[in-house]
Amino acid sequence: MTWIDKPKVKWAGQKSNELGLTLRDYEGGLSTLCAGCGHDSVTAAIVQAFWDLAIRPEQVIKLSGIGCSSKTPAYFLSGAHGLNSVHGRMPSVATGALAANRDLIAVGISGDGDSLSIGFGQFAHAVRRNLNVLYLIENNGVYGLTKGQFSASSDPGSKAKKGEENRAQAIDPVASAITLGGSFAARSFSGDKEQLVPLIKAGLAHPGCAVIDIISPCVTFNDHEGSTKSYAWTRAHREAANLADLVPPAKAIEASYADGQTLPIKLHDGSVIELTKLDPDYDPTDRARALQYLESHRAARQIVTGLLYIDSEQPTLNDIAGTAKKPLTEFEFDELNPGSAALAELQKHMK
Repeated sequence: MTWIDKPKVKWAGQKSNELGLTLRDYEGGLSTLCAGCGHDSVTAAIVQAFWDLAIRPEQVIKLSGIGCSSKTPAYFLSGAHGLNSVHGRMPSVATGALAANRDLIAVGISGDGDSLSIGFGQFAHAVRRNLNVLYLIENNGVYGLTKGQFSASSDPGSKAKKGEENRAQAIDPVASAITLGGSFAARSFSGDKEQLVPLIKAGLAHPGCAVIDIISPCVTFNDHEGSTKSYAWTRAHREAANLADLVPPAKAIEASYADGQTLPIKLHDGSVIELTKLDPDYDPTDRARALQYLESHRAARQIVTGLLYIDSEQPTLNDIAGTAKKPLTEFEFDELNPGSAALAELQKHMK
């Protein structure tokens, strides 16, 4: 992909996080996406979340496939590791990277074409295996790089820019993730930074595959009247099930809330996701009811946002597979190659 350096300008009064880094230190190259693209707003939210959490860029690996969405990793955390992979194959690369080094903080950036069409099988297995990755889907309901065809997430009845009506059913990545046994499923809107930043933080703190479907309108091919992924439609039809906030373990929790207003969920690292319930009957820990809630709102043509399902007790792929606790680069040769006797012992269990 094309890399255009963004000028680094320092001025007095810039805020720094506890690492002494500014927001500019978490940025990447200059965006080459269309002016007004929702993906750039997602980039800004990612930058804000990492800066707030004071995560060192070199701790992070950012991965993507092919598409407008998959250009996004070039625009944040220039100091992180990164790989732009083959179309729809980002989860495989993420799996390999985390098998070799489970200490990496993995961020997978994908789109509705990259994950819900050619990469749907890869998406499914990353979710069901609970790969420890923040899996962001920048969902605009259109194939922007190939000039505006309907994608797998285009809603039935949605109209293309030239007037054609989509008659195929849509794949809902949130409902799919929950059905596949996923441990974290959320949805947000690129134009709602107040909701999106805390969700990204919660996804980074979650032990497992944190899927966030982000409605991110394409200003060139899918922002017209008749599109259900446009800015106007999303603003008019979205409904928040809850609002999330992340309380890091280093900060004391001294707030109290009335019953029914807030649901705290403690994660493995001691951090807490606090959900302010806007719908008093919604429970994000009930898989069956979460699916029912999504379906009822889909039928009413409403876009539900917020943290829609979470299970922080599921084991991750690294735990299930028993991968090495330390990075493979830190092993000595005799540890990596213990010899023929060790191989023979291993093969006894395979007969």
